[in-house]
Order: sequence, then C-alpha cells, then structure tokens
Amino acid sequence: MKSARTKTPRRPAPKKPSNPCVKDPVGVYCRVRPLSRPDQECCIEVIDETTVQIHPPEGYRIFRNGEYRETQYSFKEVFGALVVQKQLFDVVAKPLVEDLIRGKNGLLFTYGVTGSGKTHTMTGSPGDGGLLPRCLDMIFNSIGPFQAKRFVFKLDDKNGVDVQCEVDALLERQKRDAMPIPKTPLGKRQIDPEFADMINVQDHCKVEDVDEDNVYSVFVSYIEIYNNYIYDLLEEAPFEPIKPKWNNCNTPVRNGDFIPPQSKILREDQNHNMYVTGCTEVEVKSTEEAFEVFWRGQKKRRIANTQLNRESSRSHSVFIIKLAQAPLDADGDNVLQEKEQITLSQLSLVDLAGSERTNRTKAEGNRLREAGNINQSLMTLRTCIEVLRENQMYGTNKMVPYRDSKLTHLFKNYFDGEGKVRMIVCVNPKAEDYEESLQVMRFAEMTQEVEVARPADRPICGLTPGRRFRNQAFREELQRKLEMRGGPINEETEEQAVSELLLQNFPPLPSCELLDINDDQTLPKVIEVLEKRHKVRQMLSEEIARTVHSFKTALQEFHSSVASKENCIQAKLSEKEKTIAGQKMELERLEKKIKTLEYKIHILEKTATIYEEDKRNLQQELESKSQQLQRQASDKRRMEARLQGMVTETSVKWEKECERRVAAKQLEMQNKLWVKDEKLKQLKAIVTEPKNEKPERPSRVRDREKPVQRSVSPPAAPGDVFKTRGGGQAVQFTEIETLKQESPTGRKRRSSPSNPDQPEDAADSEWTDVETRCSVAVEMRAGSALGPGYQHHAQPKRRKP
Repeated sequence: MKSARTKTPRRPAPKKPSNPCVKDPVGVYCRVRPLSRPDQECCIEVIDETTVQIHPPEGYRIFRNGEYRETQYSFKEVFGALVVQKQLFDVVAKPLVEDLIRGKNGLLFTYGVTGSGKTHTMTGSPGDGGLLPRCLDMIFNSIGPFQAKRFVFKLDDKNGVDVQCEVDALLERQKRDAMPIPKTPLGKRQIDPEFADMINVQDHCKVEDVDEDNVYSVFVSYIEIYNNYIYDLLEEAPFEPIKPKWNNCNTPVRNGDFIPPQSKILREDQNHNMYVTGCTEVEVKSTEEAFEVFWRGQKKRRIANTQLNRESSRSHSVFIIKLAQAPLDADGDNVLQEKEQITLSQLSLVDLAGSERTNRTKAEGNRLREAGNINQSLMTLRTCIEVLRENQMYGTNKMVPYRDSKLTHLFKNYFDGEGKVRMIVCVNPKAEDYEESLQVMRFAEMTQEVEVARPADRPICGLTPGRRFRNQAFREELQRKLEMRGGPINEETEEQAVSELLLQNFPPLPSCELLDINDDQTLPKVIEVLEKRHKVRQMLSEEIARTVHSFKTALQEFHSSVASKENCIQAKLSEKEKTIAGQKMELERLEKKIKTLEYKIHILEKTATIYEEDKRNLQQELESKSQQLQRQASDKRRMEARLQGMVTETSVKWEKECERRVAAKQLEMQNKLWVKDEKLKQLKAIVTEPKNEKPERPSRVRDREKPVQRSVSPPAAPGDVFKTRGGGQAVQFTEIETLKQESPTGRKRRSSPSNPDQPEDAADSEWTDVETRCSVAVEMRAGSALGPGYQHHAQPKRRKP
C-alpha cells in the first residue's frame, strides 16, 4: 500500500504594514437626490447633519400598537438634495486624495438602488464635475511641479513598480513619439467638448504638505465587473484580417462586427494584495489626459434602458488611480534606483450597479440575467460586511466569503487593513423606492460598525530634506553671477574664466623674438620674468597650501565640533528615545485600558440594550395584558347588562305566566270544588234513600231513575275554607272518608249484562252495584259527560262466567 502524499504546508502570510492596535470604522455618508417632479410623494426627510428619517408612504403605512411608525438612521454625515458636488468632495474624497499622496490606499464606492444618482455622484454632469474629475484635478494640482518624466516609472505584471534609468526612459519616449498616433503638446492638448465642462474645475484644490524631494507618476486603469466577469475597458482589441473571428454561432463574423473582450483574472501579489492581470495601465500627466482615458473606457461600459432608469448601469465599474513616488538622490538631480524606496499607492473609485427588483423593471432575457448577477454580487458584499461585523463584535472567527464574488474578492485587502474605506449611500426619496431604500439604509447603518485597521506611515528617507530646491537655488545663483560678469553660462566657460583670472596675477611675458644672434638682452629678460613667475607661483602655491591647511584645520575643528554635537545629540536622542519608549509603554497601557473600558462599555451597552428590549417587551406585554383585561372587563359589563336585561325580561315573563297559571288553577279548583259539592249532594241523596224489604236486582235504567236506600250516616267532612279573589269561598278537605254499603242478603248486587261487547270505559256503561257507583262518584272529575265535572275512572268488576 502506498503511503498518502502529504501536502506542502503553505508559507505563513507576511505581516501587513498596518497598525493592528488602531482601527477606524468604515465611513458611511448618505446623499439624498432631489425628486424628479415636484408633485411626487417624498418618503425620506433629512433631520439634521447626521440623521435621516424614512417613513412609509400612504400606500405602505405600517402601524405598531396603533401608532404611525417612522424610522431614523444615523450616518457620519448626511447631504440633502441642495448639496453641491464640491461640498461632498471636500468631506468625503479629499482626505482619501491626501492619503494617496502620503502613500496610503483608499477605497470609495457608491451604493444604492437603481436611479438613485450613483453615477452622477461619481462622474458628474456637464458644468458640475463629480468626485472622480475633482480627485484627478487635486492630484495633479499637488504634484504638478514634481512629476517625473514619462517612462521613468514602469509598472510590472505583478502589481509592482520599477525605476528605469534615464537612457531607458528616453528610448521608451522615442518609441512612443515614433508611433503613428499624433501627439499634441501638453499645453496645447485639445479637450473633447463632450466632457470639457466636467473637468473645468475652478477650485484649484491641492495638498499643502507634499514631499518636494520626491518625484511622482500617475497611472490609471479602468475595469468593469459584468455578470461576475472582469473586463478591461481600456483594452484595444487588435484586429487581425487573416485570422477570422468566430461568434457564438460558430460562424465567422464580418469586419464591422464587435469582438467582445476577454475576461481578466484576479491574482494575489507577494504582499497578498489582489490585482487584475493583464489590465491596461496608462501613465498620464494631466487632469485632461487622465479624464480622456476614463471617458474612452466609459463609452465601452455596459448600460441599458429599463423601466426605472433610462441609462441603467449593468455592471460595477472600478477606476483605479495608482501613484508611484520615489526620492531624489543626495544631489537632488536623479531618482534613486533602490526598489525599497519606491512607494506605490492606489485610490479605487467604484460605481456599483444599483439593486433592482425585476417585478418593477420588467426585465427579460439578458436584462434579467444582469439583474440577477448584480443582486447576487451586492448580496455577497452584504454577507461579507455582516460576517466582518460579527467577528469584530462577538470575537468569532468565521470565514469571510470574499471569493463568492469578484467584487468582494478584488477589494479583500481593503477590508483586511490596507487603507481607508468610504461609502456613499445614494437614495431616491420617491415613494415607489420605499422598500428598496429601507433595505439600503439598514445595510449602510450596519456597515458603520465594521472597523478597518489603520495603515502605517511609509518609512522616512534618510537623505537631507530640501535637496531639490537647494540644488536648484545653487544653479540659479551661479548662473546669476556668471551673467553679472558677462561670462559664459556653461561649465567649460566657467573653468576658462577661472584660469584667465589666475593668469592675470602673473607678470606679463616680454617679446621673445631673437633678431640678432648676438642679442644678450632678450633671453635674460625672459629668464628674469620666468623666475618672477616661478616665485609668484611658489607664493600662490604656499598660499594655497596655507589655505588648504587652514581649511583642513577648520574642517577638523568643524568635524570635532560636529562629532561633539553628534554625541550630544545622540545622548539627547537616547534620552528622547527612552522618553518615547516610556511614553509608548504608557500609551500602550492606556490603549489597553481604553480597550478594556471600551469592552466594558460595549458589554454594558449590550446589557442595557437587552434590558431595554426586555423592558419594551414587558411594557408591550403589560399594555397588551391591560388592553386584554380592559376588553374582558368591558365584555363582562356587557354580559352583565345583557344578563340583567334577560333576567328582568324573564322575571316579568314568569310573573305574567305565574299569574296566568294561578288564575287557571283557581278556576280549576273552583270547578273541582263545585264538582265535589255536587258529589256531596249526590252522596247525601244516595245515603238518605229509603231501603226496600226485598231488594231486587234493578236494571241500570231503574238504578238511574230510582235511587236505593242505604243505611249510611252522613259524616261531617273536615276541611278549611278560603276566600277567593272573585269574592267567593273555596274549601280544602283535610281528611278523606270512604263510604261503603252492604246488601241485606250479604252479597253484592250485580246487574245482568245486556251488551257484553260494550267497552269497559264507556260513559253509559251499566253500574254493577252501589259500592262501585259510590267509588266512581267520589272520583268524578270536571269535564265528564255524566254531569258537571264528572268522569268515569273506576274499573268495573269482572263478571263470573
């Protein structure tokens, strides 16, 4: 079995040249564009210089606890609809340009929904230049006198820069001049009238503390991120007539067809900074030339007409300004060739495409695909900001998804601490953009909580400052003195003038012509003059030697004094360094204390926020409970009133019913009492009937017509007498007595059945005997057919077979 091959461990990343102890939050600014029409409904209002308030329009009103809901958002600064471009530039972009000249990086991007004024803020309009032309104008106003000649700085393919010697730079310039493209002198450059008003900035803004001993060169590049692909807007696509071009249908295109450029690749340099490989970077020497390059790329940028914006940007554009600078040598004439002394800083100006909803733009086909990619890249940017914020606030170590989008991957090093980050949130106050503006405001307010490490200052060059102007002043003074003497100006004539001045101090030579061979005077005179000249020369040599000796002595004394002063300065410097070290330690201690206090404050703020949230929740719960109790109390009162009404109505109803029933019962009792009275009369009549000696079995007819005499004594019925409402009297019996009759023969009298099929419960059935008749008479009821209040309830006795 083969052993698994282990991967080579990746080399640890070098430390970033930033100070991790000091962090600055991302600066977020808000700009509100004016309404297109004065009759449009406005949903955004500027409260003060740092606060903006957004409220729902008439169709989107949201109520909370029965109140009208309005939301306020705070930013570093808010710019209203009447703010001009210069005021916005002075606050937002001017500090980034100052940092660029000091060797620091910067990122400025505009963010917002489509049609909110992002491109106008960045580029401007005729007569009112935006942030980009003002940045270029400030850069060239600051470094104009200190620019290096063209091609002295040369960018390589790995995001670095080199310094060429004067000969190589001269050859590059000659090659450029030999190209067929006509070159116009810098002072006579014809500005394109299409953008001439945009760069006609009259502010003459510049950085004051520019290092005068450095030379500078500016390089610009322009790219766009379209459908998550990077394209170079300054790339000139070469046309080859022999090799045909193929389109998407695999057919050769015509000469006039547009050849789309190839997408570029993102790479990482040795300092872990992201850059675009193969991107065109043009060296520019003036504001006009730089903006002309920008305008050439702007014409290639992808824009389209949508329902919300006539010229909607369909890609994210990035205009990169690189500033290369290097110090001059000790003489102040040439640029130092040391690569460690070269500083390359860049300022990225980003115009993000606006987020949009397809149900509003009615996008289809390519527009729909573009909108999806734009929204996806903006969502990735938002996710990265949220993860950075969470890592910084809660101490987590989540991976930031920079690689999910080319936009975030390109600017990864900025959020990791390679420069300042500034964001301008552009919003449209019209009511139709309320929901999108609300999401933009929330994201922008959250972005302010992300902190970026502050980059360290560049190292200080050890050469004497002011050498450029000192060398220039020396040359001007020398030229002035030579012009006063009337001598030549160049160095050769200067040496000739010095030699002539020395020769004037020697005695003149006599005539050296020998006309006679016996002449003995000419040679002795020449010898005498030469001896005098030799003495003068010796005297001059001795004087020069004394001067040199005195100069050497003065130099030695100066050197000793300089050494003593240097030792004194070193001693003072060591003391200062110790003091600085102590102050740094104290500063670190104070910074740690500040961090501890900030952490405590943060914890307290979080605790206070939690308590406030709990308080709000409890208040809301209390309000809801109180409202619920009030509703229940009101429901209870309503129910009590309803029940009270029902009870009153029912009591009245039942009182009437009771009165009706009592009246009916009284009537029934009166009828019953009358019936009983009748029954008593009949009983009395039956009892008082005389007896026969030989009783015969009477028929039912005779029994009805002739009563039988019975030997029964009439008892007195006990009872109570009551007065009725009608003025009569009612009797209530308290005891019941049963009357019985015995026949003389000791047997009961039976009647012969005349109709055996007659029903037993018929009212006209025959009576069996007196006992039966008496028992039936006692139980007669009202309504009977036998008489008043009579009804037959007795069971007839069975006949014997």
